[in-house]
Amino acid sequence: LYFYPADSAPVSTTIMAATQCVTKVELTVTCDNLLDKDIGSKSDPLCVLTTEKTLVFQQVGRTEQVQNCLSPKFAKKFVVDYYFEIVQKLQFGIYDIDNKTVDLSDDDFLGQLECTMGQVVSSKKLTRPLILKNSTPAGRGSITIMAEEINDNRVANFEVEARKLDNKDFFGKSDPYLEFYKQTETGWQLAHRTEVVNNNLNPTWKPFRIPVQSLCGGDMEKPIKVECYDYDNDGSHDLIGSCETTLKRFQEATRSSPAEFDCVNSKKKQKKKGYKNSGVISVKKEYTFLDYIMGGCQLNFTVAIDFTASNGDPRSPESLHYISPQGVNQYLTATWSVGNVIQDYDSDKMFPAFGFGAQVPPQWQVSHQFPLNFNPSNPFCSGVAGVVEAYRVCLPQVKLYGPTNFSPVINHVACFAKQAIQQTTASQYFVLLIITDGVITDMDQTRNAIVNASRLPMSIIIIGVGGADFSAMEFLDGDDGRLRSQTGESAMRDIVQFVPFRDFQNVSRRDDSSEVVTAWIVLSQQRFLYVSMWMPPPFPFRSHF
Repeated sequence: LYFYPADSAPVSTTIMAATQCVTKVELTVTCDNLLDKDIGSKSDPLCVLTTEKTLVFQQVGRTEQVQNCLSPKFAKKFVVDYYFEIVQKLQFGIYDIDNKTVDLSDDDFLGQLECTMGQVVSSKKLTRPLILKNSTPAGRGSITIMAEEINDNRVANFEVEARKLDNKDFFGKSDPYLEFYKQTETGWQLAHRTEVVNNNLNPTWKPFRIPVQSLCGGDMEKPIKVECYDYDNDGSHDLIGSCETTLKRFQEATRSSPAEFDCVNSKKKQKKKGYKNSGVISVKKEYTFLDYIMGGCQLNFTVAIDFTASNGDPRSPESLHYISPQGVNQYLTATWSVGNVIQDYDSDKMFPAFGFGAQVPPQWQVSHQFPLNFNPSNPFCSGVAGVVEAYRVCLPQVKLYGPTNFSPVINHVACFAKQAIQQTTASQYFVLLIITDGVITDMDQTRNAIVNASRLPMSIIIIGVGGADFSAMEFLDGDDGRLRSQTGESAMRDIVQFVPFRDFQNVSRRDDSSEVVTAWIVLSQQRFLYVSMWMPPPFPFRSHF
């Protein structure tokens, strides 16, 4: 598309190209009658999408792997930028996955489809036979690509459980999972598939999110179908039952009053008199970060800084506490990065700031919870700038010592979080930022403190500075499973996020990209306030899908 200025020099010298027109398109993939490459079972297909860029195909993404299925419906969608004025070549490759490696070269190739975005968009539903890489037919198997423009960026958040489901297994109990379907002109389209909960007739699935566009096209009254299956390894999953509802009905659910639906098996209903259901599906409101913030939730930010001797002499340029001629070090940069995000959600912007692991004047005893401003009755600093100034003033007045104990400051913040639960006029959430350089000393006490704090409106961000071994911090993060206390008690939720600063040390706090890093540190993890708040907000809130 070009624009031609009317009152200028000759047109031939004044042609201006318009900005490329782009929209996001969601692509849904299904296959039918695929080749069976497995002996004793069926193929386990996966779809890979690549697009051509500068004459080279680059991978956009992959769907989930569907076990033992020759006609898979992939739940994961591809989101692609669509440019009307550009020929965008797409390649959909189908593979039978035989191992857990990322490399596809040792997996069976079932066929592919090469087409353009224009072909997919213009047909809305493009069905073609699969071909091999040498352009010969794959022998059997077809692929269908459905395209839909994304004009609704909202996301629906769910917490779903079921009770009293029918038992479909002879030896044990059903292994249930759910599938959510969107109604389209050509029938029901798979929007989301949950994980399988093994051997359980009263399952609770992990919280999950579905784009509103994928679920109902933005129409809150449009029918949604939910099907519950008993998973079988051979792919012959048994339908337990299904129900139909709308996103509006889901939206009305709360934690105290969930939306409940009879899970009905139509065949069983026809055969059995007095049949009621094959179980009940219960959907709770899954509150988002915006629900809490726009409802009045306040974040209370506390900083704890490591002053142990392992940091090195602050007067030496080799020390992590050494303040460069530019006025920065890793401790200051980390404080600025996280603090600048948090302070926007704190009305008074008064932040308690503590140090640990140093000998403190005038008695010179080791303290693991001393105020940076040396005022125990009022440890608050005015904004992030106040925290930074208190740190600068404190640093030359203390003696770096040890050991590295986290539990005192965690328990300190937990006390205030516990008090906040009893308040009914406002909602408060506490964020503790711990910046440290070394291996933790009081691991057992810290584990106990974190498990206890997991029941409170509190999260902990640990930023590791320097090049030390941070395996203990990774353990506290809980990515490999819920943290357990010394006595074996499991944390109610994962409240710790560990970030090694060395992964981001080349990002200046004044660089715009630092905001992206900060947002990832603080907000993007679902464990942090986003979907795992300790309780429904005790205040009026607006619903945001």
